[in-house]
Amino acid sequence: MNNENPRLRRAKKTRSKLAELHATRLTIYRSNGNIYAQIIDGNSNKVVTSASTLEADMKKKLKNTSDINAATEIGKRIAEKAIKAGIKEVSFDRSGYKYHGRVKALADAARENGLTF
Repeated sequence: MNNENPRLRRAKKTRSKLAELHATRLTIYRSNGNIYAQIIDGNSNKVVTSASTLEADMKKKLKNTSDINAATEIGKRIAEKAIKAGIKEVSFDRSGYKYHGRVKALADAARENGLTF
């Protein structure tokens, strides 16, 4: 019997394909209380930019850091930072999470603000 977390198994599968393509990726992590996004360069595997609900100005701006509104704000913020860093096209690494709710809200907001998936 394999006790590996199914979400991590799905994430490993996606990440291996993205590593093979050397794609710049927008990766997310969501916890019960916060949501985090990072843009990682495909060639050097270094974080280019990041955004999360733990940032001081985001905490002040948001009433709740674990809802769809917070995910939307993080999507906008990561898109702005990516464009400022010269990145317009990324691959979306949802880290094995289902594409709905906060994950979908973050992705849609990033697309609306200039990122191409």
